[in-house]
Amino acid sequence: MTDRPQLALAEQLCLPLYAAARGITRRYAEVLSAEGMTYPQYATMLALWDAPGPLTVGEIGERLHLDSGTLTPVLKRLENAGYVARQRDAADERRVLVRTTPEGEALRGRVADVPERVWADTGLQVSDARELRALLDRLLSGLDAIS
Repeated sequence: MTDRPQLALAEQLCLPLYAAARGITRRYAEVLSAEGMTYPQYATMLALWDAPGPLTVGEIGERLHLDSGTLTPVLKRLENAGYVARQRDAADERRVLVRTTPEGEALRGRVADVPERVWADTGLQVSDARELRALLDRLLSGLDAIS
C-alpha cells in the first residue's frame, strides 16, 4: 500500500478511461467490419452526416478532436471507397471541402443500428449512456480550455 493514496491505481481516472476507450473502440470495429469500415472512418462519416453541408478538413478535425495529419489518410480511404468527395474551396484554395456522396448517404442507412448494437453490449442503460456522454463532454471542454 502506498503512503500517497492519490497514487493508488484504484484512484486513477486515466486507467478506466483508457481501458473503456479501447474496449468501446474495439467493439465498434467488430460491428463495423461487416461494412469494411474502421472506427475513424465511421466517426468521420458521423461528423459529415451531422453537418448541413460540406465541411472543411479543419472543421471535421475540430468535431472529432483530430489533427489534419490523422484525418487525411482516413479521408483518402473514404474517398477511394466512394463515400466522400473532396475538393478545393473556390473561395479559398487553401481549404479542402469534404461532402458525402450518394454512396456515403446510402451507407448511413446500413450503419444506422451500429450505436444500438455497441451499447447493448456495455451493460449501460440509455440514461447511463447519456449521463456518461454529458460527463465526458464536460471533461473534454475542461481539457480544451487549458490547451
